[in-house]
Amino acid sequence: MKRRPFQQALIVTALAAAFAAPAAHAAGEVRIALIASKTGPLEAYAKQTIVGFTLGLEYATGGTMTVAGKKLVVIEKDDQGKPDVGKAALAAAYADDKVDLAVGPTASPIALAMLPVAEEYKKILLVEPAVADSITGDKWNKYIFRTGRNSSQDAAANAAALDQPGNVVAILANDNAFGRDGVKAAKEFTKKAKIVHEEYLPVGTTDFTAGLQRIVDKLKDQPGKKYISVGWSGRPTPFSKIADLDLEKRYGIKLATGGNTLPDMVPYKQFEGMEGALYYYFGIPKNKANEWLVANHYSKYKAPPDFFTAGGMSAAIAIVEALKKTNGDTNTNKLIATMEGMSFETPKGTMTFRKEDHQAMQEMYHFRIKNDPAFAWGVPELVRVIKPEELQIPIRNKR
Repeated sequence: MKRRPFQQALIVTALAAAFAAPAAHAAGEVRIALIASKTGPLEAYAKQTIVGFTLGLEYATGGTMTVAGKKLVVIEKDDQGKPDVGKAALAAAYADDKVDLAVGPTASPIALAMLPVAEEYKKILLVEPAVADSITGDKWNKYIFRTGRNSSQDAAANAAALDQPGNVVAILANDNAFGRDGVKAAKEFTKKAKIVHEEYLPVGTTDFTAGLQRIVDKLKDQPGKKYISVGWSGRPTPFSKIADLDLEKRYGIKLATGGNTLPDMVPYKQFEGMEGALYYYFGIPKNKANEWLVANHYSKYKAPPDFFTAGGMSAAIAIVEALKKTNGDTNTNKLIATMEGMSFETPKGTMTFRKEDHQAMQEMYHFRIKNDPAFAWGVPELVRVIKPEELQIPIRNKR
């Protein structure tokens, strides 16, 4: 039987609708892309972020996974640890998956590649946990928010613990945006101690011998208290090698570093008494959100939440709180106006998005390592809470 033209048109329209259905944006949904390095050297960090984000949505919605009657739909994407893949994944999320906003990525170089995509599509990218200052600095645009800490927050907090007259410091860092922004910030916030060397090695380095020897050569004959300050992301880490070299006994050189994931703090047991500053350790913050996170993470995973788990949860809480304030409205300009200056309660306590650059202002923690036989890792015991206002983080964008 020969179909009439109007029948053919109806069939074509129906087929087009059927193929478009998976990407269509249901009126009763809020679609969120979660982009992380699920494969590559930062895989462990990404998995923590994803777990924390999922738990955060559960916590913030009271288990309903809805806000203002709208279902929260999370679309996970793997950036494979590659900036070009991350950039393409974000563009696909905005254009094809029709997400209302995106969260991620794990690594700073990938985040920097993503920033122009958010601006092009005029959609929010909530950066978690990428750290480089330039993300909310000179590369920033108004669609970028960040719950993760930045390099300056790390540096200012560690300066509060390490920057003392007579201290001599050599820095070991990743040769990427995370490492170099971190060192730049460390130099800015170090006012009393003397930095005598910067050593940059690639993520994925397996043999730290040559780099550490260059550091030792710069430090060993220096007067004063000598430190290797390590700002490192990814595995392997240099800490076991530093412990094996027994530098304090041989040259009086101590380790100084920030917090890290629990597996990466196992070598810290060999540095009892080491001081530094960290972003999160499950045993430190005392608040309702952290108590919920610790209890529920133990219940589901038989282990405590880790460094990036708290960050993922904080990002989820921020999104839910913003949507509650807009009554589920996902209009980007309305969300931006709502989130600027917004405070919200996280496992780290109160965070506030600074209006000028959308960086979350947050507490950091001065710690001292204890070798507690009950734990596989060196336990960071709280020396004091470093309040956001104490850190005096500069506004680095060109808004």
